Amino acid sequence: MLFHSSIRKELARTFGATLVVLVTVVTTMTLIRTLSEATRGVFNPADVLIIMGYTVLSDLPMILSLSLFIAVIGVLNRMYRDSEMVIWLGSGRGLASLLRPLARFSWPIFVVIFVLAFVVLPWAFGRIEDLRDKYEKRGDIARVEAGQFQESASGDRVFFIEREPNDKLAGTHVFMVTRDQGKETITSAARGTVQVIGADQFLVLENGQRLEKSEKSPGLSLSTFVRYGARVGADNPSARVSTPTNTLSVIALVQTTSAQAMAELAWRCGLLLAAVNLVVIGLAVAGVNPRSGRAGNMALAFLIFVVYFNLLVLGKNWIETEKATLAVYLLGLHGGVLALAAAWLTVRHNQWVPRLAPNSLSRP
Repeated sequence: MLFHSSIRKELARTFGATLVVLVTVVTTMTLIRTLSEATRGVFNPADVLIIMGYTVLSDLPMILSLSLFIAVIGVLNRMYRDSEMVIWLGSGRGLASLLRPLARFSWPIFVVIFVLAFVVLPWAFGRIEDLRDKYEKRGDIARVEAGQFQESASGDRVFFIEREPNDKLAGTHVFMVTRDQGKETITSAARGTVQVIGADQFLVLENGQRLEKSEKSPGLSLSTFVRYGARVGADNPSARVSTPTNTLSVIALVQTTSAQAMAELAWRCGLLLAAVNLVVIGLAVAGVNPRSGRAGNMALAFLIFVVYFNLLVLGKNWIETEKATLAVYLLGLHGGVLALAAAWLTVRHNQWVPRLAPNSLSRP
């Protein structure tokens, strides 16, 4: 039908424009947050753009759901303002008849959300965890930043070094504090180089001194050296020990009967079910009220979206703390929202208007 095709074309234009805006906003916010985490030493600053891309990719299901919701509300509100909806309803077709063109437009988006939620999302979170784990397991030499105090991977050593611009394995003005078995050692040297001796890495210091202090004796021991070698930690090539639930596949979540796994599975299912319910809600809530202005229904739509997704987060927390089960949560929240949206749509489709009770006071 020509009317249905025109609705789908307008939905496509509105959805595309909204998606571009939301992706731009989310990308900017993610970049700021990722840069802040990189400055705190959570990520490698060289991996900021990669981590930002994985993070935006994991947020795409919510972005697509919101873009689709805004597109449905915006297009239907425009049809009400331009009296196109009046002509459609006046032709004998109810509001529920628009579910068909909305479904034909939305089902490819539902498929994309399904793939993102159940396949891409755990893969993206897994890559982020791999980059974070690799950065945490880097060796002591890789942790060195010129002009900054850094802590070793084992946490028992703090060192300071100024690297030479022409040699990445050498530096000047080396300062190192080591705590081991109740003894604290402060070492300083004019120059240091990294050398591989056997299977270990050593920081070979030249022309320096060592100050030792033990908890068992009150005295201090001072010694000078021309050449001194201190073993430093190398990169740890081992794989990740811990596996967060958000990095597990759907099959692994189903096989794992823990509350955290069921909560993650509920979250992924909720991303798809929420997108479907929001289309029905958008059709039910669309309309123009001259008294509230053009932004009245859009403000209500944003409020519904925020409340709905906050309930998704709350439900995930309930399942993690074993206050609810997966089946009860999915049926109670998403089934309840679908039932309320269908009831709302039925009232508007049949144009049921509550009648006031007759006046009990009669005129003489």
